[in-house]
Amino acid sequence: MKTVLLLVHNDVGQEARLQAALDLTRALNGHLLCVDVTPLMTFAGDIGGVAQGVILAEARKIEAANRIAIEARLAQEQAPWDWIDATGDVAQCLIREAGLADLIVVNCKRERLLDVEPHAVVSDVVTQARCPVIAVPDPVRGVDVTGLVVVAWDGSPPVMATLRASTPLLKLAASVELLTVGDHEGVPTEAAAAYLSRHGVHAAIRRIPANCDRPDTQILEACAAAGAGYCLMGAYGHGRLKEELFGGVTRGMLDAARLPLLLGR
Repeated sequence: MKTVLLLVHNDVGQEARLQAALDLTRALNGHLLCVDVTPLMTFAGDIGGVAQGVILAEARKIEAANRIAIEARLAQEQAPWDWIDATGDVAQCLIREAGLADLIVVNCKRERLLDVEPHAVVSDVVTQARCPVIAVPDPVRGVDVTGLVVVAWDGSPPVMATLRASTPLLKLAASVELLTVGDHEGVPTEAAAAYLSRHGVHAAIRRIPANCDRPDTQILEACAAAGAGYCLMGAYGHGRLKEELFGGVTRGMLDAARLPLLLGR
């Protein structure tokens, strides 16, 4: 786990992403890959793409200034980095560059109907990329990779895949807690603890009974009470469309998280 891909874009979530990516890159002794995306907007009735061209030119000026500012900061950091400029759909630009990435840093903000905010890409990226995704709430600054990590374990294929891919990061944690809420039909929690132990990660198991609250609410409350640095979980175990229509743990976590989420499928 060495290459950390960072979405660079001049938006309200950029500082959260940047500080999280730097913490991860330094902790992993890795390499930061900055993908600076200029969104390509389309407009109905824009004959010849005149409006699109004007807006794109202005957006590129903004991103050019943003690049100068970010590169000046990176020059002061103890982390090697590369820079890629991209234009188009933000999520697809990230996915296109993620083939050799080990971790992608975006924000917790989900995509919603008619939502054109560039940093609202987490659902698309986590369901299409082939590596884990760190989703950071906008107000959060940095990721505590050496503290306590809570793994929201339900025994599903998504959480198993995320756990396997993220084991190098879990090895840096002071402690790891496998948290289950109520009963689940997937792979037993003990099997996850045994897997981690083979990698030198000795995780504690904690079970809490389901109550009238949603599971995501209970997980976030447990993370806050324990002072977790981040929470690892599988994403969209029941399918993204179903969760978007009827609600689900992933949707609830992304909407309410106050700590970074390490997601995967």
